[in-house]
This record gives sequence, C-alpha cells and structure tokens, in this order.
Amino acid sequence: MIFRQLFDSVSGTYSYVLASRPGGEALILDPVLEKVDRYCQLLRELDLKLVKAVDTHLHADHVTGLGELRDRTHCMTVMGDQTKADVVAMRVADGDKVTIEGLSLDVMYTPGHTDDSYSYLMGDRVFTGDTLLIRGTGRTDFQNGSSRAQYESIFNRLLKLPDETMVFPAHDYKGDTVSTIGEEKRYNPRLQVRSVDEYIELMANLKLPNPKMMDVAVPANMRVGLHQEELEKEGRALSAVEAIRSLGRPDILLVDLRESNERAKHGMLEGALHTPYPSVEESLKPGGMLREVVAATGRRVVFFCAFGERSAMAVAAAKEAGLTNTAHIAGGIDAWKKAGGPLVH
Repeated sequence: MIFRQLFDSVSGTYSYVLASRPGGEALILDPVLEKVDRYCQLLRELDLKLVKAVDTHLHADHVTGLGELRDRTHCMTVMGDQTKADVVAMRVADGDKVTIEGLSLDVMYTPGHTDDSYSYLMGDRVFTGDTLLIRGTGRTDFQNGSSRAQYESIFNRLLKLPDETMVFPAHDYKGDTVSTIGEEKRYNPRLQVRSVDEYIELMANLKLPNPKMMDVAVPANMRVGLHQEELEKEGRALSAVEAIRSLGRPDILLVDLRESNERAKHGMLEGALHTPYPSVEESLKPGGMLREVVAATGRRVVFFCAFGERSAMAVAAAKEAGLTNTAHIAGGIDAWKKAGGPLVH
C-alpha cells in the first residue's frame, strides 16, 4: 500500500494520500489549497490517478483543496451528508464505505467538533479529522459544535476501536504525527474525565481565540461546487423536469455515473446504462463501450449522477473525446427526486 502523510505548516493540517499500488487509483484526505501543486507532483511521481478527494468536515482554518484538485485531476469530491458545502460529487453517511481500487474506508459519523465531522476507518488505522487529536480533541465552540456530541463520538465510537488502531488526525500543532487509540485512552488529558458533564465543563473553559482564517476559510469552503451554468448556456443540461419528460425516449441513452452502493441506496432510473464515473474516460475512447453504443445507435447520451458534478465533468470529457451530442441532468438524482421523478429500487 502507498501511504503518505503531508503537512501544511501554516494551518497545522495533515493530508493523507492513499493507494493500493503504484500506477493505481488514489484517494486524498483533507487537502489544503496551497499544497495542491505538491499533491499533483507526488501523484505524477508515483504514477497515481486521483479518483477521490475527501474532507472530514468543513474546515475553518484553511481553504480546502477539493475544488482545485477536482478541476485539475477530474476526481470526485466527497463529504458527509450534513455538509454545508454547496455541491460535492458524493455525500456519505455513517456505515457507508468510500472505495477506490484495492482500498476501502469505513465511514463513521463523529460529530462534535462540527456537525458534519466524519472519521474514516481503514483496517489498522483511523483518520479522525479534528474529532480526536493526538493528546487533544477538536474544539466544539463554533460551526454547530457540541461537546456532548463529541463525547459520544469519542467515548462511544472511536475509543471502542482496538487499542492498537493507529490514530491519524487532520491537525497537530506540536509535531506529533501518529498515535494509537490505547495511547490516547491513557495519556490524552481531555479523555481523563469521569462523565459527559465533566467533559462539557472542560471544553467550555478552553477560552480559545477563533482560527485566524475562519472568516475566509468557512465561506470559501462552502463554495467548492463545479459551476454547471456553462453547460446550461450551451444547451447541454436538462433540468430534472425535462429529463423526466424524456424518460423512455428511444433517441436518448441515460448513463448513470454513480457507484453501485449509491444506486442501491438512492434508487435507479429505468433503462439507464451503468458506467461508474472513474471508468468514463476509458468508455469514451475509440473502442470503448459508450463510444461504440453511440456510433451504433446515434442516440444522445445524457449523463447523470448524485448532484450533477460527475455528470458535468463527463460531458466535458465526452466533448474532449469528440462526442458532442451529450448532455447531463442538472442537479442529478437529488434534483430528479425533488421534481418527483420515478425511481426503481
């Protein structure tokens, strides 16, 4: 496995690059905007294809690299269901899995630092975001934080993991890079409390100043969505209502870019072809399935996904591959559901 821990000294942020092999798919956790050049250089050096960029929560101390990485590498952006970010390609909930070739991360909802805080468990290690830090815990005094919720997340979720589980947080300010669940139980001063009320009191008396970047970072991180208006102007976007009306038309080929677990959870469209987003570029090349189907039938390809991010990128990829008769469903399945479109479960 390829595992890299990268550090941004300005915000004290750790980002993590994961892949199962050189030349394979990669995932990055908690990227920082100013470090995107460095991440891209590392991806090139290790011959990795970035397919997913994940934020553990909406950060207040740095601007996320999610949008920039998506624009540069055409990767999918991933955050939790509760995120206030305008558009991310995939939203996950407790119990879901985030997968790339050869690797799978279990999604754990661990609110408290913020109401959209998640941790990701991968075998012998857990990425705790700002929920559990090395010899500390994330503050709970803004972004709908809650000391009570954080106590539950830490004591009833994270500390229930095996003692030898390695802890990789999203931040550290003292130079520590890794800990274990067992170490944190024993030596983390904030975890030596006897009750939830004691923890709430402890967190209420930290008297920390607001993060210096907060007023810049939070609004910026809420606007990471891919701008889909251009496709609308070019006539390459169908509204959900238009898409519902065109259901079953013989000249249209609906292509579902979501992953199998998303389709199972949120429902499917009748007659749609399933091509998960990471395989789209391959499918559009000469000899690729989508290209062959279009050549044989002359149908117009209409891509759709969860929220319109992946489908907008697929339209751009199709154009680049010389297929111009494509469009996408603006807002994806989310918009389709809101418009009352039929789904198959």
